[in-house]
Amino acid sequence: MLRAAGVGLGDEVVVPAFGNVEVAEAVTLAGGLPVFADIDPVTYCLDASAVEAALTPRTAAIVVVHRFGRSADVGRLLGVGQRHGLLVLQQGESEAPYDEVAQRRERAAYLDAKLRGVRTPDGGDGHTYQQYIVRVPGNGRPDRDAFARAVRGRGVECRVPVKTPVHRLPEFRRCVALPETERAADETLALPVDASLTKREMQRIVSACNALGGLLQPAF
Repeated sequence: MLRAAGVGLGDEVVVPAFGNVEVAEAVTLAGGLPVFADIDPVTYCLDASAVEAALTPRTAAIVVVHRFGRSADVGRLLGVGQRHGLLVLQQGESEAPYDEVAQRRERAAYLDAKLRGVRTPDGGDGHTYQQYIVRVPGNGRPDRDAFARAVRGRGVECRVPVKTPVHRLPEFRRCVALPETERAADETLALPVDASLTKREMQRIVSACNALGGLLQPAF
């Protein structure tokens, strides 16, 4: 995709570090250099202001990755591309049938209303909840990893969506300030929101999380 778009040797391509390594690898395979920009803490997608700050005379393109069923602010990112004469490529997530999305939204709404002690996602327009991402901030009390172990111990499957941001990986290590990316990698946890979940299973998720929620209030 990048080679076909004209990205070549020495070109810089702005990409997110919060997510899969495949995007950065594709830039490298095309002969380019991945440049990491920070994310919006609500959408977990590239932040337009951070992208603009990361541009240099060698920047050729921006790769926008839509994340967890929430879309990036494409309008602002396209605006950055137009102002600087850059190619803006988008990587989307596979679309689910309408009925499945509707059921996921229904389960997400239930979790939004019932969960305590974690920060629930901001649904926003068009969120399809391919993953239901909560924040478990660390503050000297049980952090995200401890919380995940405890929830699994209560019979609820959960997973860390991004274990290591790409800019922390040895092959792509960069001295770059990405505070929102770092925070998201340390705090986010994906809870089940599948359309197949029964009401009893949803109640189990809430019960398992809320049993720990009182330990997660911020320490002042």
